[in-house]
Amino acid sequence: MSNPDAIIIGTGVIGAAIAFEMAKAGWKTLSLDRNAQVGHGSTAGSCAIIRMHYSTFDGTAFAWEGYHYWRDWAEYLGLPSDVPLAQFRQTGCLVMKTEANGNLEKHIRNSADLGIPFEEWTADQVMERLPIYTLDSFAPARRLDDPEFGKPNGGRMGGAVFWPNGGYVTDPALSAQNLMAAAGRHGARVRTGAEVAAILQAGARVSGVRLASGEEIHAPVVINVAGPGSSIINRMAGVTGDMTIQTCPLRQEVVHLPAPEGFDFETQGTIVSDSDIACYCRPEHGNHILIGSEDPECDPHQWCEDDMQYNRDFTDQWTTQAMRYAQRVPTLGIPSKTRGVVDLYDASTDWIPIYDKSSLPGFYMACGTSGNQYKNAPIAGKMMAALVRYCEAGGDHDSAPLQFELPYIGRSIDVGFYSRKRPINDESSFSVLG
Repeated sequence: MSNPDAIIIGTGVIGAAIAFEMAKAGWKTLSLDRNAQVGHGSTAGSCAIIRMHYSTFDGTAFAWEGYHYWRDWAEYLGLPSDVPLAQFRQTGCLVMKTEANGNLEKHIRNSADLGIPFEEWTADQVMERLPIYTLDSFAPARRLDDPEFGKPNGGRMGGAVFWPNGGYVTDPALSAQNLMAAAGRHGARVRTGAEVAAILQAGARVSGVRLASGEEIHAPVVINVAGPGSSIINRMAGVTGDMTIQTCPLRQEVVHLPAPEGFDFETQGTIVSDSDIACYCRPEHGNHILIGSEDPECDPHQWCEDDMQYNRDFTDQWTTQAMRYAQRVPTLGIPSKTRGVVDLYDASTDWIPIYDKSSLPGFYMACGTSGNQYKNAPIAGKMMAALVRYCEAGGDHDSAPLQFELPYIGRSIDVGFYSRKRPINDESSFSVLG
């Protein structure tokens, strides 16, 4: 495609969703990705958890809307019946009540206000579902070299909240490929192995991109959905000056362990968020458990200047996460061979994404999304398509933010919530929880 209407940088799940929604709306889109395959950046390393509990009302509404697209995935895509689709497993999502999350009072209120199904569970009900657990409290989270690591603090977990509609997608890279295939049926084009080296400008607005090969591709709209590389693309475009919210690559490790002997975690387990031990987990194929970190204060953040040059080997963080989860599951076996994922988040200042225009007319961004926005990809795609349409038609999103209708749940949200120029949101968890 020599003269697209819009260039979309990135074919992760959100970039692919934007391509799908814009192509359906009649835009001639060209998606570029430096990877060899669609969905093979940070999306491929995602735990792909679909949940609807957030500390902010707007975040909760967005996630509840997003759930419905995964529930109706085949219908949403409209692909031929013989195309293999990513699968959504609705296991439910259990969140332990802790002092750190205010015993989930805000989350319960948000869910009740939005009509999201949830159940408050006693400690006994948690044990009925997860008999491999112990409900001793270990907070605050510690590192392995802390002499108090692994010692209960004398308290007990007081219960949890269960969101039955939660779950996970079995193959996140395939979900991005599904979206791009669906976009292709509406005329969208994609080029992999295409690295963006410069953002072109003419007449005080964006005019396209230059690739590392030297090739120039011209378009009046460019959308930055480059994941952990988004901050580099923003700097290329020279748009960081008015941004109160910045993004930066953050290295993360996810632990992959076999479930304790005698318990089928793959079919009987659920997603669990547990800020007492600063871990979240979900079932994984082959009766395994994926364990991620909830970014406690004691763990050093491994920020990266470059999204290509970082340590891809496991470190003592792997062992720390495995041992933290073993506090909750005493029969957990920890093999000598480390398995899991080392990848980067595209994290924003307050862990809430930027879905916005920029100071350069025609240049848009869907950035800072890693860790907690996979689930929102379809509705983020719809919203970004609406935002581009609004701004390109002359709307001033900075002074009169787009009001966007969430189709499934019938609520309107102020897209200014995701502004690059917003104050840092003090309602955020300031962690992967968003």
